[in-house]
Amino acid sequence: MMIKEVIVVEGRDDITAVKRAVDAEIIAVGGFGINAEVIERIKEAQKRQGVIVFTDPDFAGEKIRRIISKRVKGVKHAYITKQEGLKDEDIGVENASPEAIIKALENAKCEVKEKRTVFAAEDLFFFNLTGSKEAKQRRETLGSKLGIGYCNSAQFITRLNNYGISKEEFIEAIKKVNEEISNAETDN
Repeated sequence: MMIKEVIVVEGRDDITAVKRAVDAEIIAVGGFGINAEVIERIKEAQKRQGVIVFTDPDFAGEKIRRIISKRVKGVKHAYITKQEGLKDEDIGVENASPEAIIKALENAKCEVKEKRTVFAAEDLFFFNLTGSKEAKQRRETLGSKLGIGYCNSAQFITRLNNYGISKEEFIEAIKKVNEEISNAETDN
């Protein structure tokens, strides 16, 4: 099941648990220290696909929910019970079964979508976003312009598709990246 919304979780183990249950784009906030960059990614995700906040059923998880809800309007919330997230006295989304995760997302009124494959590896090669020495910097700059952040080539393709970025929007952003690089080279 491919989830339309971007799911926001606390950490890497939560990503693994959610990926076992559903196919979705996921952002990990890394605990209380939600920085401005992560909030901007969440805002961009909310604007493009919608967001479901899915944090642990504990004090820390609720605090993270409040921080995100205050800064990003209109997010949905998925919840598991403490019993569903309990394993060896540790409570968290990472301990929930795939069934409990799916139920929580369905209760949050998640939308299911068809897997989108507008972008492929060939696009990254063609635009020097992979396979060249400047590829990492180009992906970083383009990811910033599109609001999807920096990541490796494979994840970049996934984000382009999952965030619903159009070819036109991609081409416009690439033109801006090329202009910036050209201007930087002229200045040197």
